[in-house]
Order: sequence, then structure tokens, then C-alpha cells
Amino acid sequence: MASTTLYPSDYQVHLFHEGTLYESYKLLGSQMIEEANEKWTKFSVWAPNASEVRVVGDFNNWNGKGYSLHKVNKQGIWTISLNENLEGCLYKYEIITKNGEVLLKADPYAFYSELRPNTASIVYSLEGFKWDDSRWLNYKSKRNHLADPISIYEVHLGSWKKKEDGGFFSYRELAAELIPYVLELGFTHIELLPIIEHPLDISWGYQGTGYFSATSRYGTPHDFMYFINECHKNGLGVILDWVPGHFCKDAHGLYQFDGSFLYDYPNEHDRENSVWGTANFNLGKNEVQSFLISSALFWIRYFHVDGFRLDAVSNLIYWPNQTGRVENNDGAAFLKKLNTVVFQYDPTILMIAEDSTDWPNVTSPVHYNGLGFNYKWNMGWMNDVLSYMETSSESRRKIHEKMTFSLLYAFNENFVLPFSHDEVVHGKKSLLDKMPGDYWQKFAQLRLLLGFMMGHPGKKLLFMGFELGHFSEWRDQEQLDWHLLEYDMHKKIYVYAKDLLKLYKRSKPLYEVDHLRDGFEWIDVNNAEQSIFSFVRKSKKENDLLVFVCNFTSVVYHDYRIGVPNKGSYREILNSDQESFGGSGIVNNKVLQAKEEAFHGKPYSIKLSIPPFGVSVLRLVKHRKERKGDEKEKMHSYAIGRRKRK
Repeated sequence: MASTTLYPSDYQVHLFHEGTLYESYKLLGSQMIEEANEKWTKFSVWAPNASEVRVVGDFNNWNGKGYSLHKVNKQGIWTISLNENLEGCLYKYEIITKNGEVLLKADPYAFYSELRPNTASIVYSLEGFKWDDSRWLNYKSKRNHLADPISIYEVHLGSWKKKEDGGFFSYRELAAELIPYVLELGFTHIELLPIIEHPLDISWGYQGTGYFSATSRYGTPHDFMYFINECHKNGLGVILDWVPGHFCKDAHGLYQFDGSFLYDYPNEHDRENSVWGTANFNLGKNEVQSFLISSALFWIRYFHVDGFRLDAVSNLIYWPNQTGRVENNDGAAFLKKLNTVVFQYDPTILMIAEDSTDWPNVTSPVHYNGLGFNYKWNMGWMNDVLSYMETSSESRRKIHEKMTFSLLYAFNENFVLPFSHDEVVHGKKSLLDKMPGDYWQKFAQLRLLLGFMMGHPGKKLLFMGFELGHFSEWRDQEQLDWHLLEYDMHKKIYVYAKDLLKLYKRSKPLYEVDHLRDGFEWIDVNNAEQSIFSFVRKSKKENDLLVFVCNFTSVVYHDYRIGVPNKGSYREILNSDQESFGGSGIVNNKVLQAKEEAFHGKPYSIKLSIPPFGVSVLRLVKHRKERKGDEKEKMHSYAIGRRKRK
């Protein structure tokens, strides 16, 4: 028996239409309510172009007769409350448009959805999960992430590892498999390709239908909560890829939701995203702002996520179909509003922009006229470095500036250095296979590339499989080539990746002030002829520094002189040419004593051996008197319950 009681409040409705209802999932969607010792299930939907709306599902044999929603206001909110507990039931909205067309739509605010190819929403309660991550949340609240190491392992859950029958691992199974693996490698965060519900596997989640629904491919919302809870208990942050720019056009989704272009632009030229075959969100519409900002806060509140990487920001700040770059003021204003609200709710959240443009002040606060993110992917660095690496070593001297240009702007924003999934698909080759030369040279240059990345200012992101030395591109329908670890060179690149990440986390010069010019200093920036780059990384503490020497050719040098800023002894703490990493063994085993001979504009200099296609990392040795009373450096990526913080 249907009831028209339990209406939404006028205040909620007002805020939703004003664009400031940031918990709009409490106004709309399906909610289970207990009132006067009776259990009700309320369904509410925004459909202003509808002449009638019915709720249909397995609880009424998909027959909407007698289940019509009541129209709350002229702006098109409809609601019905049923005197039943319908938890677990399938449902959709049967929308009759003003033109008489009948549409069957999934709930935009559903918390759970049927496994594809089925498309119904599922009544689901998010309550009842017992979180056990208070130590992580407390720890995070006391940290300054700009001064901490951040190394991100980017993962597509459906193809990281698969079962023998080709099926997906569940969220809970992935917690047991993926978390220990990422901890062993030494990353601080896991970034998940979009887990919002989406109909097509090969979209990787970037073309979604359920912005409040964790995809059912891997289990229930509570299962996903379990995965994040286990990450936090082990000291791993979780970042979600999130797509507020566009959505898929499948019939059951947001597209032409009530027969009108409700969530997207009314103008076809602005609405249609021909690159992805999707529809662009109308970011200037108040109700869409309530929808999207509520989605972001929803994942923070109910799933305890630690951050978002916003996909294709250029598609939001510029009109996508205009000739040339025409600024979308609505898109920029939306991002400022989003970031302001998110940081008011939780100032520890990482808001990361995937932006390939030169839009200024992306990571400046909104009150300083910035977009308000706290990080931006350094796409320019990524493109320049990969272009340089794909060039033969003999020709690299001609494009030397590709490796140095990024330092002209490296401190204009807070950057993440990304080698993401986008760089290892669609014919672009894997990171290893991008490297020119023979088998040995490919591995040597991959080690060199990763070492240069760790030395360059900026937080780090690497896509799954790099550590295996994948020769093949990422294949989203198959698991990673785990069998590669049976082969010597692949096993050694895995060991190198672990040691490199360990070095990164243990070395304050590599992260403590890497967003400031004070943390970086060139030694020799102009040696194009030999394609050798040398530089210094520094922490806040005086004399706490690392020296990087990177050789991008196959030539070996002995007694190679470089200038250094400090007097004293230098010890090589990592060399990518170590035999244990698969190298030729051109290393510097002895302590290198700086002489008072000025070189490279520095007051002192040292001589060392330079390996082929190698990176050498030197640390200024602290003697006992200097070390006395100093606190030992701590490993940032503590594992709660496994390691004791010093």
C-alpha cells in the first residue's frame, strides 16, 4: 500500500535547487526510515520534465500501477513512501515524459546497483559497518602532506589480478592480496581507477551511471568499506579517480533522464563530448552542483576515502567543442566551489587535478583566486621526459632541454609526477618497451627513468605493472603478467623498484620541501653533449642533502668530476647499475671525499664513476659529532598494528 507521507523538508528542497545541498543523497534516492515503530522505504527523484513518475521493481512485479510518486514542487521533485522494508529489492523509476514517452531509469542516487549487464538499482543501507581506522584518521589529521612522501600505486581492480577462471577478485579478496603487495613495494597510497557504477568494462569506470554506487563487480558497498578500512589499518591512503566532467549515454543512466537534458547542457554543441561519446555535465546548473558535490562528500563520509584525482579537468575549465581555448566560467566556478566545500568538510583530503593545460594557480587556494586543488598532475613533465626517453641515446643531446624545462615551472604548482595508465595503452607501449636499444639497455633505461623520477621534485604516481617490467601494454581484460617474476631481469626490476621507493620514503631531501625552490639545486644543467644531468636535493635541515647524477647514454665514465655544495664525505646509497638490479656493476663502493676545488659553480668537487644508462645517488655523510642528538629519520609509511612509530 503506497503512502504519500514522510515528505522531504522545504529547507532541503530549497538548498538542493540553490546548489548548496551537499547531502542531497539524503533528500533523493531510496531511504529506509523507521517512524512510529513502522518501517518505510522512501523513494525520491528529481524529474521536472515528467508528467508522471512511478517506482517499479521486483517488489511490485515491475508494475507501477498504484506506485505513482507525488510531485513535491514545481521544480520537479517527486516522492513516495511505502510502508515496507524493501532492503535488497531491485527498482527503477518509470518516467512518463510530457511527450508521453515512457523511460525506465536507474536511480541517480542509488547506493548499490545490479551487476552488469543488468541495470536496476538496489535498495541498500550503508549503516552497520564497523570502522576500525581511527588511528589512521588521527595520524592523517596531524600530518602536513606537502612535507610528507607521497608515492601512489595506480590500480585497475579488474585487471591487477584475476582468478583462475578469469573472474574478478572481490573487494575483500583484494584487501588480502593487493594491500600486502603494495606495502611490500613501499607505496604510501593506492589510487583506484573509477569505482562508480558503470555499464561497460572497457570504459574503466570513466563513463559512469552511479555516482553514489560502488560498482558491484567486486562486491557490496560494505565490502568496499572493508577494503578501505584494511588499507587504513595498514597505513595506506586511498585515492579515487572521480569524473565530474561527463557521463555515459546509456538508456538507463543520466542521459535525457526525464526526456529533457536534465544533467547536461541543453545546447548540443556544448553537451556532446565526441572524444568519449559521452555527455558533458551542465556545471552551471544548481541541482547538478548539489549532485556532484554531494557525491564527493559521500565518498569521504561513508567510505573514508583520502582523496580524489579529478579526471580531464581541461574538459571542465574550457568548453570542449570550441575552436581554441574558450574558458568555461561555470566549470571553473564549480571547481572552486567543490574544493572549498571539500576542504571545509575535511582539510586532510587530497584534491588532485589531472590538467594538461597552463591554467594558472590550479593548486592555489580559492581565496587567492586559485582553483583550490592541492595537487596537479605534471603532464608537461611526463610528456617531455617520455619523449626524451623514446629518443635514441645518440640523439638525446639535440633535445636536452626536454629534461630541464620542467624546473622552470616545477614550483609554480604542487605537482604529482605521473606515469599513469594513459601512457601504457592505445599503442603507446609499456614503460619498458618505450626505452630504445637492446634487451639489457631497455631495463637499464627503465631503472634510470624511475631513478630520475624519484629525484625530480614532485610527488610520485606509477601505474601497476611497471614493477614487473611489462613488455606488453596494459590489457584491461587480462591480469598483469605475473609470470614475468620467474625471469631474472624482471625479478631484479621489482627489487629495484622496492629499493627505490624505500630510499624515497627514508630520505627527507626527496619530499620535505619538494614543493619549494629551496629543495632543489642544479649542479650541471647544460651537459647536452654527454647527456648527463646532476643536481642536489635538500631537506629543511642544513647539510641534509642528496646528490643525483644521471647518465642517459651507454658511455661509462671513471674519475668523472662534479661540483658539490658542501665539504665532507659522500657515500653512494643507490646505484641503478648494481648487479643485484640487473646492471653491469659500475658502482662507487668507496666513500668520495670532496676536495676544495671549485667546479660547476660549487665550492667543492668530487670524482666518481658514472655507469651506463645509470643513476647514482650520493648522500653527504654525517659524522658522529654532527649526528649527536639528531633524531633518526623515520619511515613515513608506518603500518598501524605492524610497525611501531619511533
